[in-house]
Amino acid sequence: QFPFGRRLPCDIYWHGVSFHDSNIFSGQVNKFPGMTETVRKITLSRAMRTMRDLFPLEYNFYPRSWILPEELPLFVAEVRTMKDSNPSWKPTFIVKPDGGCQGDGIYLIKDPSDIRLTGSIQSRPAVVQEYICKPLLVDKLKFDIRLYVLLKSLEPLEIYIAKDGLSRFCTEPYQEPTLKNLHQVFMHLTNYSLNIHSGNFIHSASANTGSKRTFSSILCRLSSRGADVKKLWSDIISLVIKTIIALTPELKVYYQSDIPAGKPGPTCFQILGFDILLMKDLKPVLLEVNANPSMRIEHEQELSPGVFENVPSPVDEKVKVAVIRDTLRLVDPQKKKRKDTPLTLCVLCCRCQSPEQAPGASEEAPDAAPGPEAALPSLCLKQVFPKYARHFSYLRLVDRVAALFIRFLGVKGTTKLGPTGFRTFIRNCKLSNSNFSMAAVDILYIDITRRWNSMGIDHKESGMCLQAFVEAFFCLAQKKYKALPLHKQVLSLLELCECRLAALHGQRLVWGCG
Repeated sequence: QFPFGRRLPCDIYWHGVSFHDSNIFSGQVNKFPGMTETVRKITLSRAMRTMRDLFPLEYNFYPRSWILPEELPLFVAEVRTMKDSNPSWKPTFIVKPDGGCQGDGIYLIKDPSDIRLTGSIQSRPAVVQEYICKPLLVDKLKFDIRLYVLLKSLEPLEIYIAKDGLSRFCTEPYQEPTLKNLHQVFMHLTNYSLNIHSGNFIHSASANTGSKRTFSSILCRLSSRGADVKKLWSDIISLVIKTIIALTPELKVYYQSDIPAGKPGPTCFQILGFDILLMKDLKPVLLEVNANPSMRIEHEQELSPGVFENVPSPVDEKVKVAVIRDTLRLVDPQKKKRKDTPLTLCVLCCRCQSPEQAPGASEEAPDAAPGPEAALPSLCLKQVFPKYARHFSYLRLVDRVAALFIRFLGVKGTTKLGPTGFRTFIRNCKLSNSNFSMAAVDILYIDITRRWNSMGIDHKESGMCLQAFVEAFFCLAQKKYKALPLHKQVLSLLELCECRLAALHGQRLVWGCG
């Protein structure tokens, strides 16, 4: 482990927290730049909302969400309208701080007036979502699923899903939310870090019992009851691919900022933790995506008051060791040509992070010893993209919008589009006309950029962020193709822009030859 970095180059760098743990110029890094920011609750909710606007049926696996404080009036108005149209509707909502983790700051409400409007809501924005009141129960307990997903590459997109995961249980029998039980966190919140403090938490060496079990044990139980487990897995794979597709546009903007095209730099991969809830009808619902899922394979046990020891957790070990081992096998750059050369793995830990939070590894990984690949277990990671690309590629419209955004950024290393870049985009794609003058282009840029900047989106640099550009692009598409549904409007404008830019590029090549 190298807490202060390492000068000599390595094949793989395993950073403790983020891509920027140390300056790396080669090899592979187990973090993508911008991943932590991209999967925060507000950014994830915005990305999912954009995709739901385009494809309402394909993105109905994420709870309806509102962003606080900016959308509080909208939240109040929409709830009032829904209650007026359906007086029997008695919803519950869950409030989650944007940067919170391990259940910190989460609470349930029955009415918008119950939101805790303290000074902290301004300094600590949050997301409020519809609470899933009818989850699937096992042993009368609510549980969620932690699935590990490897994003091996952004370009081309390559996704793997672990064949097993963890099922994390609440520690009090579930009842639908009422004013009396809203505050019973051990009943409603599945976070391991909360339930571990419950007197009912059960540590078990078996994968089939206790407060933390393997997901495969739950599938076996469901299968024995006649549930269609193959369809459930198919729905989960679909959820994961669609979520990654929603996240990749933002990630590509961060990636080109830190690793500009044509310059030497590392390639990236990352293990993500997907938290999924199953409804009674076995429909999977995405709760959140964790950029730094815990890879600990032990838990603390109190021997005497104030005295703890680390005790192995067989369930964690079974799932997590396989995920890390097979991630290293998949990203090993020397795999095809190495026979006796050891793989060099550099683990870079944040100083505040205890060693057990990072995957244990010496400078030379144990698997590096000479030996056939066949001696290792079969891969626990299943490729789902590009394997199923033909079923999902039509969803990648915002990816193509992001490609246009990146093309006109101009200055390498930036993540914001200036007014000149926006005007150049409009001019090169020939989108201005007598009904939409360049003055109107400037007004559109100023209005949308000002509104997004007022939301507290990254003030480190001025200009139009990707989310603002996507909104402006949708606006242009709606102006030009009024009769079509939104996804066809956007697709039509994309094809027009790409065609005109290709023609312009061809003209420049001809001029260059001349």
